[in-house]
Amino acid sequence: MVVKVARRLGYGGFKELRADLLAYYANLRVEIDEELRREDSIPQIVRKVFATERSALEEVESILDIDAIAEAARIFIRARHRDLYGVGGSATVCADASHKFLRIGIRSSVFSDAHLIAMSASLLEEGDAALVVSHSGESKDVILGAEVARASGAKVITITNSIASTLARNSDVVLCAPAKEAPLMGQNAAARIAQLAILDTMFICLAREDYETAERNLNKVLTSVAVYSTNDRGRTERRGTPRADKNSPDGVQPAKETSRKRVEL
Repeated sequence: MVVKVARRLGYGGFKELRADLLAYYANLRVEIDEELRREDSIPQIVRKVFATERSALEEVESILDIDAIAEAARIFIRARHRDLYGVGGSATVCADASHKFLRIGIRSSVFSDAHLIAMSASLLEEGDAALVVSHSGESKDVILGAEVARASGAKVITITNSIASTLARNSDVVLCAPAKEAPLMGQNAAARIAQLAILDTMFICLAREDYETAERNLNKVLTSVAVYSTNDRGRTERRGTPRADKNSPDGVQPAKETSRKRVEL
């Protein structure tokens, strides 16, 4: 029976499973010793924080469902409307994702207010998508949004800590971003790193679906942003605007050409 379970989990046999479990618990003991303490020095704090976040990335990579991330990208890129829901710290993760998506021409809207989430979800239809981020998966605001979005016919993609959460049960695609709790840092820091890594992966998967269009849009966006700069007075001006020049015959400095460089993903 144990051998069958081991093979179903992808191991060659019980010995491989046992070796993996021993390594896991050995690392767990190390992690307990790596907890942040009040008396830690700055070098110790740096080492422990980075170790915690590396551990979070390694864990999410080891359990990330490749088929699920591919399905999430497929749903998202084909959707007519794309809404992102997150409250608290998850809202900043959603905002970061929406910013990345826009760089390659994929438009989306971010909602972090309970009422706006409910309003947005009620207006979604079949062919639309909602991307929901919640570490606990038990935030009532985003759970309601997911329920209403699905009832409206939209597909719901969720990034959460547990596939057994209420939010996960109300989703079409679940991407698991586990994070161990650490004193002082809490779960939020490691969870945020895991969530961002999943969304970075999804971003590249979206760009891969139509690489030429994504690259073209990225160049457009970066060129558009590059034509603006902040002068010494803190005002924003357009590059190439003529400036006064006492050495010029007409008193105007010639406009400089703005170079456009091709940017690759």
